[in-house]
Amino acid sequence: MRRAKILYKNQEAGILIQQNDGSFTFKYDNLWMSDDSKPSISLTLPKSQQEYHSDFLFPFFYNMLPEGANKQIVCNLNKLDLSDYFGILLTTAKSDNIGAINVIKIE
Repeated sequence: MRRAKILYKNQEAGILIQQNDGSFTFKYDNLWMSDDSKPSISLTLPKSQQEYHSDFLFPFFYNMLPEGANKQIVCNLNKLDLSDYFGILLTTAKSDNIGAINVIKIE
């Protein structure tokens, strides 16, 4: 199992987990949920107490991944498999992203 904190404007909004079977779970942080001024991180992941489950990386996070030659370079430099989307996300989305979301690996 691999886990990552999802930050929205440098504040913890939730947690993204890749289960051992390769599926994914996203859950909003309780403090984020209790603050009505905090938005959803995505229209496809509206604020909810429920956990979101998917057999594949949620499209919102998948769309943060590099493509083409950039993806190839990232994978080669970091010794990542081209199909390890969560690994690529953890490597590329921890800082300097377009938008308000950062993905920080939980050790």
